[in-house]
Amino acid sequence: MSAQMTGAKMVVQALIDQGVDTVFGYPGGAVLPIYDEVFQQNSIRHVLVRHEQGAIHAAEGYARATGKVGVALVTSGPGATNAVTGLTDALMDSIPLVVFSGQVPTFMIGSDAFQEADTVGITRPCTKHNWLVKDTEKLSNTIHEAFHVAASGRPGPVLVDIPKDVQFAAADYTAPRAMTSHYRPQVKGDIEGITDLVKAIETAKKPIFYTGGGVINSGPAASQLLRELVDGTGFPITSTLMGLGAYPASGDNWLGMLGMHGLYESNMAMHDCDLMINIGARFDDRITGRIDAFSPNSKKVHIDVDPSSINKVIRTDIAIVGDVAHVLEDVLKVWKSRGRKTDRAGLDEWWAQIADWKTVNCLAYTQEGKTIRPQYAVERLEALTKHRKDRFISTEVGQHQMWAAQYMGFDDPNRWMTSGGLGTMGYGFPASIGVQMGHPDALVINVAGEASWLMNMQELGTAVQYRLPVKQFILNNERLGMVRQWQELLHGERYSSSWSEALPDFVKLAEAFGAKGICVSDPDDLDDAIMEMLDHDGPVIFDCLVEKHENCFPMIPSGKAHNEMLLGEAETQGVIDSKGSVLV
Repeated sequence: MSAQMTGAKMVVQALIDQGVDTVFGYPGGAVLPIYDEVFQQNSIRHVLVRHEQGAIHAAEGYARATGKVGVALVTSGPGATNAVTGLTDALMDSIPLVVFSGQVPTFMIGSDAFQEADTVGITRPCTKHNWLVKDTEKLSNTIHEAFHVAASGRPGPVLVDIPKDVQFAAADYTAPRAMTSHYRPQVKGDIEGITDLVKAIETAKKPIFYTGGGVINSGPAASQLLRELVDGTGFPITSTLMGLGAYPASGDNWLGMLGMHGLYESNMAMHDCDLMINIGARFDDRITGRIDAFSPNSKKVHIDVDPSSINKVIRTDIAIVGDVAHVLEDVLKVWKSRGRKTDRAGLDEWWAQIADWKTVNCLAYTQEGKTIRPQYAVERLEALTKHRKDRFISTEVGQHQMWAAQYMGFDDPNRWMTSGGLGTMGYGFPASIGVQMGHPDALVINVAGEASWLMNMQELGTAVQYRLPVKQFILNNERLGMVRQWQELLHGERYSSSWSEALPDFVKLAEAFGAKGICVSDPDDLDDAIMEMLDHDGPVIFDCLVEKHENCFPMIPSGKAHNEMLLGEAETQGVIDSKGSVLV
């Protein structure tokens, strides 16, 4: 049964019917009718951010941590254009979002009206799909379709642009159950391809599972099925930055993260394997390195729900299009029905080789003197928080992000929020706010660099207003650390614009917003300071002054293969090949 209501009321009613409990947004003239409806209900919490980019990143953090679709509401013109970075970030990392933007009235579209922008045109390249709704009769169905598209197949952000007159006009509202969609992505994998994969599993001597964010996006069942398959076969497993937590870091078969700043053993195994099983990753350039030298002697398998990702970067021998959970369920069924076979002798030799690679302690560093090494700061944060049941970590982008991925372990999915594909500085703080809104009683820590954190520092007002006890763990080297590192290694130590001469006093900044500030510079004081941060029941800015010229290793230099890694203090200062020989 349908009911007459205004377009603005439809938006709120559709959100309620879709099970939405939290919206991140910022009001403006073109969305005031919707905000008026938000004011008159109590089912949905609205979080007033301080910038629209913050709204999208907060919705991303909420979505990643809860498994739900994130929702944001912005006004027309600059409100929508400020959302573009977050939308692109979500598209690259496959985060399901529905973003509502206001638009000038339909009769004014194209007239260069006040705060008018071609939002659909601007956001077409950075959304999975978008709509401009010019008829109130079509609004409710469009919103329900938006949620379906955002969450189905390969998840991603969608945008619904709603002119102001459409918000004021009345029409019949349609409930979600009456909505039919033409978008039906394939979720079941081809059984012939799955059987071919199982045959490859049975005969491989040097296999590796290479997993990505698609495992996490597929839901908790996918992670459980992955663990069963890894433990059953005894194969080693590695992961992209976005896939951390899909398989437990404490698991026996875990090799650590792979890629540009991945672990030596995982990258060497990736290079020398004879069977690579890619599950829910997209062969991005941070992983592959030099494409013509990427796992040159392996049979390559790719499982992905997005058919456009298949053979896009790396040619595969076995391609299976389908949702990870469905495909893994069938892989396990076929493998078990065929006798759970693997080449045990080959695997024993493979694990012996991996054990030899592990003797190269690629994360080695020395903490001495009175200057805090950033690796030490992250290790101490991990040691003092890893046993907390409800711990969620977000990051900004840069060296600190890689150190967090290297030195922190995640045993469960949806506990690690970071900007992978787009590498968006300013992501982590608002994302931590979204995580905390989704998990009010959890410990939420954003590992940051001072430069990245300052990009959305205004969201400290949001954290204080909503009494969100998010912890901002800032590794402050007074530098754009990753930029400085590349300038040192690749640009003759010409440090062009990679430091700031006007950083704030972060303790005073925290206090100015009504939060708590802590500053530590002595490694002997670090543990006590971290515990002070953890024990405080409100938002904290933790200013950790660290070594200013630290480099993040291991590192695969741009244009190099996986077996050509810079290892820093680990065993040698040179580049090592898979046999441990110095190359340069």
